[in-house]
Amino acid sequence: QVQLVESGGGLVQPGGSLRLSCAASGTPFSFNAMGWYRQAPGKQRELVAARTAGGSTNYADSVKGRFTISRDKNTVYLQMNSLKPEDTAVYYCNAVQSLLSGRYVYWGQGTQVTVSS
Repeated sequence: QVQLVESGGGLVQPGGSLRLSCAASGTPFSFNAMGWYRQAPGKQRELVAARTAGGSTNYADSVKGRFTISRDKNTVYLQMNSLKPEDTAVYYCNAVQSLLSGRYVYWGQGTQVTVSS
């Protein structure tokens, strides 16, 4: 069974940095895409950044120039710099796998990021 385990969240002051990690296990196959979503209280879950197996990346406009997604096999990272209070949310790792048997989408349990002075 595929599991995504996130780490690296926490409390940081505005302007600070955090690095999130997400390690996937339980499959011998690679993922077509891995990424990060976030959900703030009272808001819908939104895409933050994603990276395909081929190296293409996609970022939300609100984080371009501040966040960087990277990937090493089945581990994905999110380097977050110049953090703002509006970045406060639960961040979820996401992985998509397309196999002959179908398309599978997996989610991590979420890690809290709080940006506050």
